[in-house]
Amino acid sequence: MINIKYPLLGLVLLGIAFCSAGGCWPFFDDSEPDHYGDMDSDIDSDSDTDVDTDTEIDCTKGEYDGDFEIATQSDVYPLVGYTSISGSLTIKCPSCTDLSWLICLTSVGGSLYIWDNDALTNLYGLNALTSVGRSLSIADNGVLTDLDGLSNITWVGGENFVIADNDALIDLAGIGNITSLSGSLSIVNNNALTDLTGLDGITSVGGLSIYENDVLTNLDGLSGITSVSGNLWIYNNAVLTDLDGLSGIIGSVGGIFRIEDNAALTNLDGLSGITSVGGSMYIYFNNALTDLDGLSVLTTVGEDLDIWGNDVLTNLDGFGVLTSVGGYFWIEDNILLPDCEVCDLLGQLTSEPTPITVHTNLDDTCTPVPANCPGPDAGVDGGP
Repeated sequence: MINIKYPLLGLVLLGIAFCSAGGCWPFFDDSEPDHYGDMDSDIDSDSDTDVDTDTEIDCTKGEYDGDFEIATQSDVYPLVGYTSISGSLTIKCPSCTDLSWLICLTSVGGSLYIWDNDALTNLYGLNALTSVGRSLSIADNGVLTDLDGLSNITWVGGENFVIADNDALIDLAGIGNITSLSGSLSIVNNNALTDLTGLDGITSVGGLSIYENDVLTNLDGLSGITSVSGNLWIYNNAVLTDLDGLSGIIGSVGGIFRIEDNAALTNLDGLSGITSVGGSMYIYFNNALTDLDGLSVLTTVGEDLDIWGNDVLTNLDGFGVLTSVGGYFWIEDNILLPDCEVCDLLGQLTSEPTPITVHTNLDDTCTPVPANCPGPDAGVDGGP
């Protein structure tokens, strides 16, 4: 038996559901509702947000078979007493304020989508949930301030974990028990989120995308991640100054590496353990980035290398051991980067990338000019 709290709205709805012309029964999707006889009518009068109150629910209904969507507050009640859902659970309810009747739920076999809940300030009621079999997506919840109701989740399955467009979300501490994530992690456009504390237990991800978080100052909550088998994208985080929270990544990034449009990013030192990138590497429009020294052990870029529009980048010394670029080589519009730096990098590659474009960097004189370098003195296509 589990104790929960429900607000006045829940009481009104339940009062309507319990009593009808045929008698007083709960309005649940169950032809034999007898085991709800233990649900009493006492209300805890305190105002805290815990779920330890006087209303009792008997968690004996087992698994709900199939998918389920909650679109109105009353849609919560057919799930009362179920401990698992075989399919996916979608909570997309602009008027919902209370999920406490879901307190028996310990697992979702498919995906859990918590979307477009305009009035939902917390996720209490999902406190017993320990695993989500596929994706976990928390998006467009305008007044949701924390994820504390998900504090017992330890495992998210093989697809995506997305936290996006939650304008009031101030921290991720409530998901601090997640240790296993085999899919991708995306933290996107959460405009009140200043740090990623709460993700510390995650050690590996399929892919990692952190973008458009306007007040995110650091990535320290990702310090437990040691491998990224897919893409690594960090872009358009206006006040992010460093990537030190990624210093645990050792070895290869399996997919595309993209560091773009981070206006306050001054260095890449947090990437000092990355030795290879399986896909393309894009470093674009980071207007405070002066060097690439954090890439000092990078030896291989599997596809394209694009360094473009970094206004204060002055050297490429960080590519000191880079010997292989498998695709396009494009270094353009870095106005303080001497072309001699680019020519030197081309000269150290063991095979010539195709095609090569070097354009609108700092016009200087390279002596001697490598024969394959499209710099200002080489006279080959691609020079400024």
